[in-house]
Amino acid sequence: MQEYNIPASITLAQGVLESGSGRSPLAIRSNNHFGIKCHKGWEGHSVTHDDDEKGECFRKYKYPETSYEDHSKFLISRKRYASLFQLKNTDYKGWAYGLKKAGYATDKKYPQKLISIINKYNLTQYDKMKTAEKVSFVPRKSIGNYYKVQKGDTLYSISKKFNISVEKLKEVNGLKGNTIQIGQHLLL
Repeated sequence: MQEYNIPASITLAQGVLESGSGRSPLAIRSNNHFGIKCHKGWEGHSVTHDDDEKGECFRKYKYPETSYEDHSKFLISRKRYASLFQLKNTDYKGWAYGLKKAGYATDKKYPQKLISIINKYNLTQYDKMKTAEKVSFVPRKSIGNYYKVQKGDTLYSISKKFNISVEKLKEVNGLKGNTIQIGQHLLL
């Protein structure tokens, strides 16, 4: 939000909605949390996925956070979204309706769904953060090694395999509980 002037609540709500809270096949297979298609000029990796049409080209990312960064760059680089940047970055309702109007999604109830997610999870709290309050974030790729969760893995088995405590695994990966999913990348 601080860098691109897009409400944090909107980015987070879109990520939740578009990726099914990170559980959609597109999010799992390609770390694409926003359903961003390849579009003309895309030179990165891609996957095919059935959406509005069969076998459409979608962007593929190495890390989920790369998807979030690209989402912001996608919005600021398209003329059809330019009017949104005239809104305050606390006007999440204006952004929700503006995204639909600009053609981000075909779902007629898209704005209401975003607003519902924002209200349900109190995401507006992130719109009010000042720069000094920003959570420090270091991209995963620069921190260390990753392990891709395999069938049968548990946090305990992974902790033993890599000689790290379950609590430390949970802490560095931001896990609240013990649930992990096949294909999930855990920072070691």
